[in-house]
Amino acid sequence: MADVEERLDDVLEKVLEESGGLGKLQWLLIFVIVGSKLAITWSMFMMTFAGSTPDWWCVSQNGTSGLNDSRIESLRSCRPPVNTSAAGDTCLSILFSNEKNTVVNEWNLICEEEWITSIITTMQFVGLLASGLIAGQVADLIGRKPTLLLSLTLLASSNLVCGFSYSWEMFAFARVLIGLACGMYLTVFFNFVLEFIPTKYRAMIMAIDTWPVNAALFGLISFWLKDWQFLHFATSLITIPFLLGTIMVPESFRWLVSHYKTEKAKKVIERIAFINGKEKPDVTKLIAITQKEAEAEAKKSYSILDIFRDSKLTKHSFLLWFIWLSSGYSYYAISFGVEELSGDLYLNIILLSTVEIPAQAVTWYFNNSIGRRWTCFMFYMVAAVGGSAVGFVQVLDPTNSHAIINVFAMMAKLGVAAAWAALKTFTTETYPTVVRNIGYGCANSISGVGAMVAPQIVQMVRLVL
Repeated sequence: MADVEERLDDVLEKVLEESGGLGKLQWLLIFVIVGSKLAITWSMFMMTFAGSTPDWWCVSQNGTSGLNDSRIESLRSCRPPVNTSAAGDTCLSILFSNEKNTVVNEWNLICEEEWITSIITTMQFVGLLASGLIAGQVADLIGRKPTLLLSLTLLASSNLVCGFSYSWEMFAFARVLIGLACGMYLTVFFNFVLEFIPTKYRAMIMAIDTWPVNAALFGLISFWLKDWQFLHFATSLITIPFLLGTIMVPESFRWLVSHYKTEKAKKVIERIAFINGKEKPDVTKLIAITQKEAEAEAKKSYSILDIFRDSKLTKHSFLLWFIWLSSGYSYYAISFGVEELSGDLYLNIILLSTVEIPAQAVTWYFNNSIGRRWTCFMFYMVAAVGGSAVGFVQVLDPTNSHAIINVFAMMAKLGVAAAWAALKTFTTETYPTVVRNIGYGCANSISGVGAMVAPQIVQMVRLVL
């Protein structure tokens, strides 16, 4: 399999360069496919706002007029003050602040039901895990483009269902569907784009990742709308133009070649060359090699088992998957723990997102100067130092500890984001084309396990603190 891959890759790379390399079609594809990650980012970060808790008061004695007239209230207390004459040990009613509308005040998810918000977030990542396990296989079986279209269609519809939810159970089910859509998209989109890009430009394309910009925009739109339903409707709406744009882009010619669909691959290559203003490249050698290998392989279909047939690839896969697991946990633990940071929620969402923007550009430089592996190592060390510092400051509790924790949390977020960006390129280039989506999909799914654990750890920290 490795020998076949090497011969095909050499020819494919040459054909791509002759078709214009990084030309107009590639930039159009980047705009449509990478741009559609806006809706994915908003969907993934939705619970940072939708699951946040507005200020609320336990009303322990009825009043007749005015907020504080003839009634006793306790801020965020599940029981009335012990020194009151209120009958019983439960609140007569709960009064929420009108600063924002989240699922917490929508369905009174506080006190005994406080655990529900973290469970909803975890269920979203259950969907992410499930789809990642099968999306890679599906993308390698039916193609990159159909899988991407399916993910965006499911994303638009499930966000709409979320917005119309009339119970937290219905909302949680819709969040699972959103997780399925996000997992499917994240499994296929990266490889879909890279398979149109010459190898020498791939690290540069990774450096213009829009995820942190999209996350910062989510903080801004959350500040503007301040309503979980409107945010879901907005996310569904912005998915539609990118869904229509995806319909217009071609299927990956590398996938077509690896599945011996030479005539379709030839048409895609000619289309690339035409849009890029180049002459049609000679694909005779490509077709000859493909046909020869088709006869030898007898159109063999590949599965996850093929990863474990090569001992070296198996070892690398387990190491990479463990790192993806750790990345998923640390990244989303910081993201969903944003409510625990001091200061304004919306500002913290924006700051934790924008700190990633320079990380992407720096990753591109180091990927090309010291390589993928050492770039990952360096930035994971930055994340480790930042995370450890947060723990020490919490234990020691010095003056201005809240501000110090915020700074080190941002340092940790920057490190994880930069390292994960390098890891994605490293992982993609580890696998041959025929099992690339399968290997990458497994890694993406395993990161979902870490992401599933993250909200529960954040909830445990809240109870301890």
